[in-house]
Amino acid sequence: MSSLIHQARASYAFFERNWNLTKRYWAWEIVWLVYNVANALSITFLGASAQNWGGKGVDTNRLILFLLIGTSVWSYLSVTFEGVTDLITIERWEGTIEHTFMAPISRFTHLVGSCWYAIAHGLLFTFLQLLIVGSFFHLDLAKANYLTAIFMLLIGSVSFIGFGIAASVLPLLFTERGSQMSYIIRALLLLVSGVYYDISVMPVWMQPLAQVSPATYVLTGLRAGILDGTPIWSSIVWNSTWPLIIIGVISVPMGIYIFSLAEHYAKRTGKLKRNG
Repeated sequence: MSSLIHQARASYAFFERNWNLTKRYWAWEIVWLVYNVANALSITFLGASAQNWGGKGVDTNRLILFLLIGTSVWSYLSVTFEGVTDLITIERWEGTIEHTFMAPISRFTHLVGSCWYAIAHGLLFTFLQLLIVGSFFHLDLAKANYLTAIFMLLIGSVSFIGFGIAASVLPLLFTERGSQMSYIIRALLLLVSGVYYDISVMPVWMQPLAQVSPATYVLTGLRAGILDGTPIWSSIVWNSTWPLIIIGVISVPMGIYIFSLAEHYAKRTGKLKRNG
């Protein structure tokens, strides 16, 4: 029991440390919030102008909500993804990564603390974005099932984190190029997940790629809950839930295993001595 309490406190210590790092780089938080809000507004204004392009039969409210959900989920995915990968980069900047890996705690405890902070940070960031963007439109949310929306975000968070842990290997092994490569992974997820469009409009050879992206299922479940008021126990939501559970069960342990292999390799080859 004492060992579990120690590990829980150590995990919370990483949560608190990441919060302090966020406060230290608070200006970047404002920069990214402004950027994401501007990007979300640009996309949703496209939906609002659909009727001006000849789409007289288009349900503008539904289209705006469809796009707003896409931009919000993408922001959440990006923030949680960065919450894991960017911390490795920051620790290189700070020159503390060797000290972190020397701490007498398991890597699982270290990563869990960072991941829970990434989820909390992502939820807060996305809520602020939704609040600001939503104030620009008079949206009809009478059908929205908020319980389904929260459920899908929380279930999807586990899968997002699994991908984030695996991708954090890149800045660990490649000091200069690691962050750049992690952005490429995010760009590919953006392309195949149906963030701004239905995956059925993609080329046939690309559509199977959407099945391995957790964002695809989160978006499907969220849109069903908010646009149509679909409850959690419906078959539509369940068909999006069980793939997320499977992806999470596979990706999180695999991500931690890949990270441990990369850590041992980095220690053996002296890559951790390079920072900045």
